[in-house]
Amino acid sequence: MNRPRRILVLAPHTDDAELGAGASIAKWIEEGSDVHVCVFSTAEDSLPKGSRPTRLAEECHASLDVLGIRDDRRTVFRYPVRKLSYHRQDVLENMVQLEHEIAPEWVVIPSGSDLHQDHATIHDEALRAFKHRTVLGYELPWNHITFCASAFVTLERRNLDRKWEALTRYTSQLELGRPYFTKEFHESLAGVRGLQVKSDWAEAFELIRVVF
Repeated sequence: MNRPRRILVLAPHTDDAELGAGASIAKWIEEGSDVHVCVFSTAEDSLPKGSRPTRLAEECHASLDVLGIRDDRRTVFRYPVRKLSYHRQDVLENMVQLEHEIAPEWVVIPSGSDLHQDHATIHDEALRAFKHRTVLGYELPWNHITFCASAFVTLERRNLDRKWEALTRYTSQLELGRPYFTKEFHESLAGVRGLQVKSDWAEAFELIRVVF
């Protein structure tokens, strides 16, 4: 596929874009694509005790700064965590507006096999809003029983390093000791995915729809 001019990455929560596609985002920007990120929940209920409510939103902006996402290429909504399905119509209308404003060639969303209720909502509504676009699903292994790795973005070490640098801006999640918030985990996963396509490193995606 030709490199797209505009890519939209949809994240149910503040760290999902970076966790699932952070190194690819860094590569796409480096290669000249116009990358937009939309976050639907700042997950205020998932903060360490005593944290200010805005902490994850602030960390998200710091992380997107590292990846190179321009201020006018990011949208952060504040839907309540684990309750996106209660706001399904509003979420869909947000996506339809993004479709009109951005007209992305690629849309990158949670995989269809992601079991998290918020991720499933974003996946399902994105298929409605962007049914005429190329759609890729990103991998978050801790939420999957199965995952169809049918598309790969090969990476350079600097892309992987940029991803981890972005993730380190989420100090709240590092404090909570999330097992998927380690450099070793992301390097190991990227190494496995790279091995599958004869590359040192890669991120894998579910190929949901292709429009040439």
